[in-house]
Parts: sequence; structure tokens; C-alpha cells
Amino acid sequence: MSGDLACSGARGPLAALLFGGAGLPAAAKLSALSASIDAFSLINDDHAESGCAELLRDGLIFDIAVLAGGTKRASPAAVCRVALPPEFSLTEREAAWFLVGPHLAGAENLLPVLRVAAGILRHLPELEGVEAIVWRPARIVMSPVWFVEAVDIRLAGGPFPALARTPDSLRSEGLAFLIGQKLTLWARESGPSREDSRTAVRLTDWLFAHGRVDTSREAVMAGVGAVWLEPEGPNMLNARLR
Repeated sequence: MSGDLACSGARGPLAALLFGGAGLPAAAKLSALSASIDAFSLINDDHAESGCAELLRDGLIFDIAVLAGGTKRASPAAVCRVALPPEFSLTEREAAWFLVGPHLAGAENLLPVLRVAAGILRHLPELEGVEAIVWRPARIVMSPVWFVEAVDIRLAGGPFPALARTPDSLRSEGLAFLIGQKLTLWARESGPSREDSRTAVRLTDWLFAHGRVDTSREAVMAGVGAVWLEPEGPNMLNARLR
């Protein structure tokens, strides 16, 4: 499969690696990383010319574009940032996109595919010059250290949510990518408390495991208690502690 086809712009990225002043890595750097760890294999031989590489893990193929010499691409948008200085600018960094391979198009929101993708991505910050990672489904940009820690938690079975705070609620970023619904947890008091945040994280994990909720119901979670879930329209889910 050619790198030009593999890195077709028809698919959006799952993630992007943001590089600083040294710019994007040469293909040889990715090859060296692949050879030094048992996390993925490079399977195409023209990435030096195309600026794209195909990465294989557990029988699934993912693309990374661009490497040095490829056509530059903008960073995916992010609305949340974690463990980055306030002045950090996405537009001042060069972005290497991480995409599912063409044979996985339409399956990028399946948990088995995401787990394999995460298993590759947690190693890519070892490339020299990576300053941040954008996880597009949740529209979050984070430091490499925080990203690796969060992915390791997720691969061990824990949650990897992103939550946006409003004056009276906590709202999910990225959950709809997995279950087809956005979550809003309404605060019990004047604004979201630490307990509300803990509940939102636990509820996000519960929804990862149980899937979308199409009829109003109660969910009971250890350490949290009962939460009332009520769908609104085709892709919204409201939650309130009982």
C-alpha cells in the first residue's frame, strides 16, 4: 500500500503529535523507535518520500502523517488543555497526524481499535521534539507526560474522560465518539463540586462499559450511589444524582 493512499486526507486524525522548534521527525527516527521497542512495526517502504508511514500492531494498521518532507497539516482543534502553560499555542507547532488505516475507516470509534491505537500512541512521545498531544475525539491537548499516564490508566481498565465545566454542569468531550451520546451531569448545588467531578468520571467509565442509554433509567455505582439518566434527543444524555 503506498504512503500517498494511506495518508489520504479523506480521514480525520484520531490524534496529532505537536512538535516544537526542531520540527517534524525524519522517517529514520520513527524507524529507530520501532526497532527499539516492541510496540509496533513499520510496514511500508516509501515513507521517506511520501512523508507518511504505516504502523502495524495486533493486525491493525494505522498511519502517521506527516514526517519531515511531507505536506504540512494543521493541528486538530482542541477546547481543553491539560498540564500545558497558558501561552502554549497549537498554531506555532508542527503537527504529525495519527489516523486509522483505510481498512479501519468507520471502525475508529470501536473500543478494540482504540485500545490498539492507544498502545501505539503511548510510545510516540518518545520521538524527539514532541511537546504535546491532541486527542481529537475529546478535543483535548495535553503534555506528553500526562498523556502517557492517562493512556496507561485506560489500558489498565480505567477511564480516560475529558470533561468541560460550565457554571451548573459537567459535560463530556469525546464520549459521543464512543457511544453516540454526549453526557451532561447537572450539579446538585450552585456549581459542580469535587464530588460531582468524581461522579462524572465514574459515570463516564460506566457508560464506556454499558453503551448508550435510550430510555430513562437509574444507574447505581459503588461509591457514588444512584444516578438518574434521561436521554434528550438522539445524542444527548442528562444525568442527575438522586
